[in-house]
Amino acid sequence: MYENAKKQFDRFVRNNFDLDDAKILNKYEHTSYVVENAEYIGRNLGLEKEDLQVAKVAALLHDIGRFRQIEQNQSFREDILSYDHAMLGAQYLFEQGMIRDFILASDYDEIIRKAILFHSRYEIFRDDFNDKEWLHARILRDADKVDNFRMKSVEDILTIADVTKEEIENSKLSEKVFADFMAERTIYSRDRKTGIDIWVSYVAFLFGLEFLPSFKLIKEKNYVNRIFDRMEYRYEQTKMEQLRRKALAYLEKKLR
Repeated sequence: MYENAKKQFDRFVRNNFDLDDAKILNKYEHTSYVVENAEYIGRNLGLEKEDLQVAKVAALLHDIGRFRQIEQNQSFREDILSYDHAMLGAQYLFEQGMIRDFILASDYDEIIRKAILFHSRYEIFRDDFNDKEWLHARILRDADKVDNFRMKSVEDILTIADVTKEEIENSKLSEKVFADFMAERTIYSRDRKTGIDIWVSYVAFLFGLEFLPSFKLIKEKNYVNRIFDRMEYRYEQTKMEQLRRKALAYLEKKLR
């Protein structure tokens, strides 16, 4: 199932989008890493072969709405564009019937649809899912968040964040963003007011992770320190060190 979907996905991207565009290439590469993360998480959770295939297909297609977003807006910033890429992706695939271009069987449609639809929500609720849907929705959310750590530690900052390094380094933290982080909460996108708010919100994805294998990947790759160390904070060095200590302590707590 996954191998055929991957062939069709590669064809879809190459036929419709310009891989010389840094943002398109970034999203294409991100997709591959999310698939790898979903497989790693799934295997460590003991998923059977069929569920691993479903998890990988959901990961493969999770950001299909992003490609149209980039094409139309040249930005990943949904808080300023009122653009829901997850909802748009679910519409493309399941309301317009594009899912059959990637997989022939319809047995897993609702699992994949819900995983994609909810993968970028600030919060999801158990009552919205059956047991299988709940498992796959959380695997995809974790796989996506883990690769966001990778991207923020290595990719071009303007491409991935739509703010410059200078904007981040020379801005001040909003009080609510600082308070939410210290309370071990993820950051709501509309609360981000400055460049440094945006940067901090990426590390706060840590507080939304569900599964032990996800925390292991974050620790193994030293992502928390790598993200904090990318900047020289002109005004907020003290607060950023507080946030770093909070994130690292939370990570160790989860690993225990």
